[in-house]
Amino acid sequence: MGAIEQGDYQFDVEYAVSLQKGSIHVYREGDFIEELTFSFSGQKPDEQQIEELINHYIENQH
Repeated sequence: MGAIEQGDYQFDVEYAVSLQKGSIHVYREGDFIEELTFSFSGQKPDEQQIEELINHYIENQH
């Protein structure tokens, strides 16, 4: 998965299939803000799950 950009934010998604854990690194204007973590099952995270996490993050920033 590549970087996802929404507004001033960039979200870089990383995950480990063997651990069934992932993280979303949040950047704003090039500066690292925080890391969001999540769990998943299967060979890769569900794109809808990631989209919901990002949308929830953005909604709570305003």
